[in-house]
Amino acid sequence: MQKVILETNLQGVKFIRRGKVRDIYEVEDYLLIVATDRVSAFDVVLPNGIPGKGKILTQISLFWFDKVKDIVENHIVSSNVREFPEPLQVYGEVLEGRSMLVRKAKPLAVECIVRGYLSGSGWKEYQKTGMVCGIKLPDGLTESEKLPLPIYTPSTKAMEGHDINISFDKTVKILGKETAEKVRDLSLAIYKRASDIAENKGIIIADTKMEFGIYDGKLILIDELLTPDSSRFWSIKDYKPGQSQDSFDKQIIRDYLISIKWDKKPPAPELPPDIVQKTRERYEEIFRILTS
Repeated sequence: MQKVILETNLQGVKFIRRGKVRDIYEVEDYLLIVATDRVSAFDVVLPNGIPGKGKILTQISLFWFDKVKDIVENHIVSSNVREFPEPLQVYGEVLEGRSMLVRKAKPLAVECIVRGYLSGSGWKEYQKTGMVCGIKLPDGLTESEKLPLPIYTPSTKAMEGHDINISFDKTVKILGKETAEKVRDLSLAIYKRASDIAENKGIIIADTKMEFGIYDGKLILIDELLTPDSSRFWSIKDYKPGQSQDSFDKQIIRDYLISIKWDKKPPAPELPPDIVQKTRERYEEIFRILTS
């Protein structure tokens, strides 16, 4: 089994921050995003990671950035370590396959979520109100049902880092009308393109989260894109509306943690080897299906 990279410490390179999965550095006029093998569940980072997860997330993002680059520009400068600035060359072995040199954009304060199917927090909200993020949906929909049309359901983050669903009108107040409408339309266009590609490979993209930023006065796509950490991928052949679906993501980990009755508060328990292996295989499977 390949070595697990839980964190990076690039000496001589300006460190910016460590997220749940990614380590961010500043290099010259760019940012370096390094996807580690860390894994989180219920907003808590677990003590052991999933071997190769960071490489898989990076390569899936690169695949999708390329597929939608005609819809909107993105932040990628290079993913080829040999093209990175000189201070990074000594870390080539660590960075290979799991890093992206990107433009230093200013992230928008809204996360852009598109849902084509009724699942997760959207399903919970619909059960209570018949709506999702202020959008009225038809009566009588069931869990995991395909929506008549994909819907844009933005969110923002609270101080503790949880996502909070907000209405489109709220995004207009945050971003201004023109920008709010543009990111909505771009998000829906990206989802449509990605869904068509994935369905041809036997995969449903139930929903996905993407982020935009401002660079040189223009909106560009940033962060990760259409990975198992930011999207719900389901198998078309196994899809059964009216119930929860088996996802190509870390659901195996969530189910395990629920089964041992963990209270979802730090510190998180260590994952047993078989759960790590099964999760790794799940990530590898969706990578092969999408990018082949």
